[in-house]
Amino acid sequence: MTDPASPDHAEPWYLLGAGNMGLLAAHYLRRAGFTVIALRRDATPTLERTLILPSGEAVLLHLDCQPIVRAGLARERERSSRQDPRALSDDSTSSVSGIPPAGSAGLSRAGPAPTRPAPTIRRLVVACKAPFSASALAGLPLAADATVLRLQNGLGSLDGLLPDGARMIEVVSASAVKCDGDAHRVVAENDTWMGDCVAAGVPAAGGPAAGDPAAGGPAAGAAKPPPWFAALAGHWPKLHWPDDFRHRQWRKLIGNAVINALTGLHDVANGRVFQDPALASEAEQLAREADRVFTALDPTWPGDSLAGVRALAEATAGNTSSMRADMQAGALTEIDAINGWLLRQADVLGIDLPTHRRIVAAVQARHPEL
Repeated sequence: MTDPASPDHAEPWYLLGAGNMGLLAAHYLRRAGFTVIALRRDATPTLERTLILPSGEAVLLHLDCQPIVRAGLARERERSSRQDPRALSDDSTSSVSGIPPAGSAGLSRAGPAPTRPAPTIRRLVVACKAPFSASALAGLPLAADATVLRLQNGLGSLDGLLPDGARMIEVVSASAVKCDGDAHRVVAENDTWMGDCVAAGVPAAGGPAAGDPAAGGPAAGAAKPPPWFAALAGHWPKLHWPDDFRHRQWRKLIGNAVINALTGLHDVANGRVFQDPALASEAEQLAREADRVFTALDPTWPGDSLAGVRALAEATAGNTSSMRADMQAGALTEIDAINGWLLRQADVLGIDLPTHRRIVAAVQARHPEL
């Protein structure tokens, strides 16, 4: 039985990115007895969202909020307020930080955040879109030994953004959530895997390969889960801490690199990728190119990822990928953290990925600001 008074529950979890998957994670954490606080750029005191579970049950998620004011901005606001009291009444509607502004998603507007110091954050869930990671994390008062759950598509989005002593735990989920009016509908509660962040990419010169046990890669097995994991696993359906986590993460990346990229670029549902001969040919090329990169990074990589990608596309045939939804909305995509990550690895390895390069260029051509 979960004991909210236990030491493992003493520290709250802070949520950065209250979108579909972030809210689902918050729901599971709260169900396990943890306190969850949503980070915002304004003084909105609470966040209320409705989750509709696969059973049809509607769950009202009520989260307290913590306003975040970056140090430089706090000093500037303090100076401005002394010069002009109206300065503190301005309300920004920019969402570039990945933290939703007041007035979004049915919330009433609130004044800007006060300048009081924010508490040190020791546990953080990063669930904002990958392109917004740097701006969202800038200035957050993270503890030097913070634990960070990265619940994002792609790889590398938090590189260089966390304290050196932080423990970053990667989260890979096959669950699906979509917006349904003002609610968030959990389409499926599937497997979710967690694992410590290890060297995922090209090793340093003279260092061990990613699959070498000395590198902490897949062949090394996973580090032990943190003490709070057992309590969370009792309330997060199908949550695992596997020994082969890195390979599972790479399989998810290839699925996204093929399905998300093609469905977003061609504005089709997932199942269409292998129903259309031209798209199926592109999917095969994307999967084979990705397999070349992962085999170079880890000789134990089994390759032949196309069959798994095809099965995923067929299982989610009627679904709209997150990249397709982003492109339909004219929003920034996560292409750089997915296919772009593969290209960066390939460049260092001296491997050419012509299909990935062409797809990335085509997606980014619709967003020149990238």
